[in-house]
Amino acid sequence: MTIAASTSAPPSAVPVQQQVADLAAAHIGSWQKGYLEDRPHAVGALARLRRGAGREAGETPDLWSLIDTDPLHTAAAGARPLGEQELVRAENALHAALTLWAFHQQSRGVPMHRRHTRERPAGLGAAVRRLMPADGVDEPVRKRLVRAGTAPDLVTLTQRLRDLVALLRRDDVPLDYALLADQLYLWQWPDGPAAVRRRWGRSFHEQRRPRPASDGPANGGTALASDENTTPDTDKDAS
Repeated sequence: MTIAASTSAPPSAVPVQQQVADLAAAHIGSWQKGYLEDRPHAVGALARLRRGAGREAGETPDLWSLIDTDPLHTAAAGARPLGEQELVRAENALHAALTLWAFHQQSRGVPMHRRHTRERPAGLGAAVRRLMPADGVDEPVRKRLVRAGTAPDLVTLTQRLRDLVALLRRDDVPLDYALLADQLYLWQWPDGPAAVRRRWGRSFHEQRRPRPASDGPANGGTALASDENTTPDTDKDAS
């Protein structure tokens, strides 16, 4: 479920984002390795997760025992416990990222979760750019990214992301789901959607890697939003 937004994100919002990203990476790393090695427990976990893609976390009780959120409820030494809104939003983001990854990984023999680096961008904008033809912009695909960025709530956002993930899955384009979890947590705070849209927009335009077949074009395409390239980037924001 989603709790109504407060007036501003708490001072600990950035550390919570990192906790969510790290937990997503830990879960997916284990399941992905097991799935690619055809281990029954991982294959079964992926099947269960896939059924939750595009749905609220509370709608899928079967996943409550599968997605371990205990680390979010355990404060590190010297740190305060997370507040209720932080916990709910962290759990929402984790659920969305893990279930989308499971949908992406289904029937694929190579890893669909890959960590982002500047040398090998794997954020959402860069991944969508890799769906574009080498000599231009696929406008219907670009509009899907824009539509995702303008979703009115998290459930709608995950449903629209599922449509994009279906295209990434079709072309075996990987995505950094830890970074996506981070961004989905941020998205739920006031001013979060605009910040996430800017990150996706910069990532889309900064995907410059030449590719022989499926990477994006060498130069930027149509803008996603008017302010998406106005803020200095960081390594994390580059996705």
